Amino acid sequence: MLYDKDIREPLFDFLEEAYGKIRLLEEQPMGRSRADIVMIAPEALCGIEIKSDADTYARLKRQVKDYDRYYDYNIVVVGTSHAAHISEHVPDWWGIITVEPEDGKTDFYFLRRPLPNPGMDWSCKIEILWRPELAHIQELNGMYAYKKKSKRFVADKIVETVEHGLLARQLSEELFERDYTKIWETIQSYRRENGQKPRRRKRRRRMKRTKAI
Repeated sequence: MLYDKDIREPLFDFLEEAYGKIRLLEEQPMGRSRADIVMIAPEALCGIEIKSDADTYARLKRQVKDYDRYYDYNIVVVGTSHAAHISEHVPDWWGIITVEPEDGKTDFYFLRRPLPNPGMDWSCKIEILWRPELAHIQELNGMYAYKKKSKRFVADKIVETVEHGLLARQLSEELFERDYTKIWETIQSYRRENGQKPRRRKRRRRMKRTKAI
């Protein structure tokens, strides 16, 4: 039996070999759910849900709805116990990767390649960006800054203004360049430069990581 922890690291290697230039983000919030992995490609985002042999389908229906609002493509990665029936639980445009142990290694196989997701909503997809990243896209496209407006307002204005093919490439580039070691100072610097009061750093509560099942 393979667990989530057995799948993730070798999955990263498999995806990099299959897709080339990518970046992988883990545990990304999306609506009421959380994407196990978001794969950043030069012109698209792909949501990836892992269902190990220890998982059930209890929350998958709701998760599928959230993935389909946020990402251009979606893939489910399943252990052998789910391989026979997973296609009954995800839409036809979802890709399916099966995983099984073989000769002491973890073997991956594309049961079905992902197709473009017809339900992706740009107002949801763009939520993955931080406010300074949105500001950079505004600058790249010669947009008015809207410094006093909310992040939601600015995101919607970008979606309304920028041609979506171009925006897809710019959004991916922002995520390729994102530096998580500088997240706090980046956001605080942006707020100071735009006349906003810096926020006090909150103590982060340690949270036990659990599987999404």
